[in-house]
Amino acid sequence: MQADTVPEFAIVGHPNEGKSSVLSTLAEDDSVRISPTPGETVVCQTFPVIIDGREIIRFVDTPGFQHPGEILHQLQNLQAETDNSISAFRERNAGNPDFRQDIELLLPLTRGAGIIYVVDGSRPVRSVDRAEMEILRLTGLPRMAILNSKDPDTDFLDQWKEEFRRTFNVFRVFNAHRATYAERIALLESLKHIDQDWQATLDTVIAAFRKDWDQRNLSCAGIITSMLADCLSYTLVRNLADAADADRVKADMQKAYEKNIRKIESRAYLQIRSLFKHNIFNVDLPTQSILHEDLFSDSTWKFLGLSRNQQIAVAGLGGAGLAVALDAATLGTSFGLFSVLGGLAGATWAALGGKALADSKVLGIPLGEREMQIGPVKNIQFLYILLDRSLIYYSHIINWAHGRRDYDTGREQRKTDAARLGYTARWGSTDLSTCNAFFTEITKGEGNRGTAAEQQLKNMLIQQLQKISTSEHAGRI
Repeated sequence: MQADTVPEFAIVGHPNEGKSSVLSTLAEDDSVRISPTPGETVVCQTFPVIIDGREIIRFVDTPGFQHPGEILHQLQNLQAETDNSISAFRERNAGNPDFRQDIELLLPLTRGAGIIYVVDGSRPVRSVDRAEMEILRLTGLPRMAILNSKDPDTDFLDQWKEEFRRTFNVFRVFNAHRATYAERIALLESLKHIDQDWQATLDTVIAAFRKDWDQRNLSCAGIITSMLADCLSYTLVRNLADAADADRVKADMQKAYEKNIRKIESRAYLQIRSLFKHNIFNVDLPTQSILHEDLFSDSTWKFLGLSRNQQIAVAGLGGAGLAVALDAATLGTSFGLFSVLGGLAGATWAALGGKALADSKVLGIPLGEREMQIGPVKNIQFLYILLDRSLIYYSHIINWAHGRRDYDTGREQRKTDAARLGYTARWGSTDLSTCNAFFTEITKGEGNRGTAAEQQLKNMLIQQLQKISTSEHAGRI
């Protein structure tokens, strides 16, 4: 293969063995049609992978084998007549409707496409599988076998491996419905070994994938940083003409405040989802995910954010509003978001409990009118709650395979112990100092953006995202 040639791989196999799921996951394309009904794919369809406006690799979805035994018999006879038995078979059977899908399947092989052979590892090897593998061996093309299995410890694994060793350059166990980013990259790395002449080209492809992933992480860190700044600095002001309206206005403002913060967070999540090319299907959260809980729920504040010891450590860094956070760790999370201390005139709303978010004021203004204000946030724990939720969402999104279509409808019981479920509970003093500096700067109420503290947080998040994307446990929270 020439270095400037776009590598092409045909995804082949028996009907309903997971070919389309493998292709969708490898190409990060959720437009690939996937159906449990055998024979849905009847013509070849090409799915190019475009990075920076350039096609770097293409995958071809093919119909499943229909008559492998007869194809093999004809190919063996044709070998005595021609060096290109695949093309000869297609020409000989061009008018035979019985072989229409088989002829279509073999089309990309006549162009020299590499072969990715997909089998369902939940069943034993059959005679038709051996016929298919022998057909592919006779092509002489570079080829890899994929055992598409939900269970890596399948009872038939050794049987399949023995058959694969006779026919394929490389084989891998791969779950197209649950493959993480790291597993997808590992599979692409394996493709380099199917043929020495293809290695340089595939090295370029993999380098492009990694560079693109780094760029996505950079963009994602920017999305999260902007979301944090918007949430922490958000301020809500209402006029209060009558002291008797204080409780009603306070309640309305609390609802409006929470609603708008949720909108800011949801908007960021949609941007992250689009960044990782989930454009068509819903990306359901795991049934046990803490993200099913509302941002302001007691469970969220119990299981996410800093631990008690971390809050004490952060307090030593001198962060603003940390006394409230420490009080929250002592008092628990059952208090309301705000409560009133004293009379209206000159009174200040006190932020109580683990969800103590904002500095709320009653400001005297001319003509006896008053304004009520919520914001900016004064409890640094809210920063870590938002960070944990964002990183958990990122972890889930990057590891939701594009070939996955099975959406769980049940809700598993979440653990009820006091263990922290987020990422920030494992951070050290350097990361906490970075967060503290950002929190202090963004909550000054001066509207400062693009500061050194914000850039440092973004840089730290890039490192955290890289750790998550290369972790074997990513996407499991």
